[in-house]
Amino acid sequence: MNMNERDMPGIAIPVEFEQCFARQRAAYLAEPNPPYAQRVADLKSLARMLKENRAAFIEAINLDYGNRSEFETLFSEFFVVLEGIRDAIKHLKRWMKPSKRRLDATLYPLAKNRVIPQPLGVIGVIVPWNFPLNLSFAPLTSIFAAGNRAMVKMSENSAHLARLLAATSPKYFSPDKLTFFEDAGGRGPAFSSLPFDHLLFTGSGQTGRSVMANAARNLTPVTLELGGKSPAIVAEDYPIETAAKRVMWLKLLNAGQICTNIDYLFLPETQVDAFVAAAKQLLSERYPDINGGDYTSIIDERSFQRLKDTLDDAKAKGATLINLAAGQTPDSKLRKFPPHIVLNPTDDMVLMQREIFGPILPIKTYRDHEEVIRYITGRDRPLAIYPFSHDKQVQDLYIDRVMSGGVSVNEGILHVAQHDMPFGGVGASGMGHYHGHEGFITFSKLRPVFYQARFSSIQMMFQPPYTSRTMKLMNLLVKLKG
Repeated sequence: MNMNERDMPGIAIPVEFEQCFARQRAAYLAEPNPPYAQRVADLKSLARMLKENRAAFIEAINLDYGNRSEFETLFSEFFVVLEGIRDAIKHLKRWMKPSKRRLDATLYPLAKNRVIPQPLGVIGVIVPWNFPLNLSFAPLTSIFAAGNRAMVKMSENSAHLARLLAATSPKYFSPDKLTFFEDAGGRGPAFSSLPFDHLLFTGSGQTGRSVMANAARNLTPVTLELGGKSPAIVAEDYPIETAAKRVMWLKLLNAGQICTNIDYLFLPETQVDAFVAAAKQLLSERYPDINGGDYTSIIDERSFQRLKDTLDDAKAKGATLINLAAGQTPDSKLRKFPPHIVLNPTDDMVLMQREIFGPILPIKTYRDHEEVIRYITGRDRPLAIYPFSHDKQVQDLYIDRVMSGGVSVNEGILHVAQHDMPFGGVGASGMGHYHGHEGFITFSKLRPVFYQARFSSIQMMFQPPYTSRTMKLMNLLVKLKG
């Protein structure tokens, strides 16, 4: 592959990246502010691309995973995204409308202030493998609504889908509007080194730091959607069987490979046995055979082995492991990892230090809510927290005292699927937002514009030489402002 060297130390930029960026930059400069009709057409093309290639996209994702539940793909990659596109089209005209702002009292009242949202230009998107359609098309919804162009780099673990998207996209969009790239040979650093007008990265915190460092060389603003250890807390008043149903639904969705998944669970000391019993029953009902199509595979052998090593580490350090699929023999070729509960986890165990990203649920016990709050706030801020309680005071206690990217109360993850709310992390779990109006804002420049009237008080009253009259007037204005 031919490479060109940019001013990035030690990073060679593929020619196809540079050529695509130059083409999109030129197209942006030729049409910097697409009208409402064009933006709606782009959003509708996104939706058509999903609908018309549904079967092929599902099969490609299944091939990349080894086995990906078709229902989970339809729910998380198609339904949620199509709903987001429809919501954006519905509200786009209002989002695009310039907003009036108050005028400073010292200025002649016929002047005007307006804030005009305008496209930034060329946006880079780096997509992880766990929800490859959702985490490319949901950002593209915001990006196109805001009138931008986009280059999208897929994960190396999404090779089948990436090739299909690269081949399919030109049927719906010109390359100067949208281009997909495979990650053949670890080209992420080169991609994040391009001088995008904004860069969105979804992935691990470690990689996010590298992406941010590369972007900083170009002063490219970034939105980072990372992960971390998101806890759930079940209060004493909440029915344990209901909690088990809702916690285990999320924990086993996509075999736990979700950045907003429940990474560990706090239970009252007296409720552990009841929760474990309910979880076992649920597993036998929902996944009678984990080798079946409803239970998703772990993405690759390295991740599969990492989960095995995580359990081995916990066991060696004194934890109790409970295989919820006891008696079932997982298919190692399909990388079906049995769901496990881990009791008595300690902070020196790997599973309490790193994001698990798999169907393993550590359970910690507590006696009072302050103990839980101290534990969570003593660590990196999580991408989400999930308090389970019917007591409004308990709900508010966790919302007020524990900072996180988002919150779902008495359920898991569903705050992410609400299109009228922003999605994003805080601190180590990320920065910036997208989805809905906040996504439109993220990929727009909110441009302040002042329109002077025919008469200018500044030119008339506040020009040198500054006389005693001028100073008296200024002193009066300062006094009035105080």
